[in-house]
Amino acid sequence: MPPLDTGHQNATPSSHTIRLRTETFAKVLFLSGFHSDYSAAKALGVNRSTVTRVGSGELQPGPRFIAGALTALPRMRFHDLFEVVPTPNRTSE
Repeated sequence: MPPLDTGHQNATPSSHTIRLRTETFAKVLFLSGFHSDYSAAKALGVNRSTVTRVGSGELQPGPRFIAGALTALPRMRFHDLFEVVPTPNRTSE
């Protein structure tokens, strides 16, 4: 079987991650009646600490958080709440 042609044979793989649009997320949560991290976490089906840590940027949103957000906030689409960004290069000292 021949290898899969991705059209990017000479491209260097880049690393990306998903980041929460924190201001939009906070505003939409508030307008949807979720006035605390606890109420948001309950609606999203995740721990309160996960909402706090993703909201502060300490933790990247995982599949469960993303699915919970899109389910709890059905009028929102992925691109309304999240963005795909390059992973920062980590340099060793």
